[in-house]
Amino acid sequence: MSTYVYGIAARSHPALPDGMGGVGDPARPVRILKEGDLAAIVSDAPEGLRPKRKDLLAHQNVLAEAGSTGCVLPMRFGSVAPDDAAVMGVLAERAEHYEERLTALDGRIEYNVKANHVEEAVLHHVMAESPEIRTLAEANRKADGGGYEDKIRLGEMVAAAVKAKEAEDALALRRALEPDADAVGVGPESTGWLANVSFLVDRRSAENFLAAVERARKDLPHLEIRVNGPLPPYSFVEPGPTEPAGSTAGGVDTGAG
Repeated sequence: MSTYVYGIAARSHPALPDGMGGVGDPARPVRILKEGDLAAIVSDAPEGLRPKRKDLLAHQNVLAEAGSTGCVLPMRFGSVAPDDAAVMGVLAERAEHYEERLTALDGRIEYNVKANHVEEAVLHHVMAESPEIRTLAEANRKADGGGYEDKIRLGEMVAAAVKAKEAEDALALRRALEPDADAVGVGPESTGWLANVSFLVDRRSAENFLAAVERARKDLPHLEIRVNGPLPPYSFVEPGPTEPAGSTAGGVDTGAG
């Protein structure tokens, strides 16, 4: 039977509560596989697993319980290996890497920050910062909206200015929050957000990071800023672009995460 992997911890990690259940219906019992100085938190993998709310919550609950008593490298939902032996083989093969990551992430949590423009506010910024756009907009207004070509030209100019403002504000937001984080991971651009950035934060200084977010909201009022966290450090199981490079070969299937 396939093995579902929730996370990786040190062999010395405290035991989980007896009878703890994980994904599946009925919930599969969570167990520990040990190899060398490492341990994998696993259960049997149910067939046809899909990212349903119940199973997503079960995955998160196992990680929350395990993470409350020590550092755990979280695997994303849907991480499945062919069997227990395959998991133990990965632990042995990547022991140095996982041990380095456990040390690097000990006592640290992740905050994911997403941002988008408040449409009316960013248009005000664009108009204020571009005399050319203001001039054309005023000319169109005086001409009862302007001709077709002038309308198209104005729309293209505004769209280009907003796009440039998105890049500018994404960088400004990241720079505002970076000083209070230990590492930064930039998410994919095709998310519908102008910024999608994960920050690795020392648990003891989380209040400082959240205070920096509030300052950013005041300094960049034309942005809608959303924060999700604290989270297990999903984005930093592998070294990110702002961390020292380490081994990245092999691993369990990250599945539907």
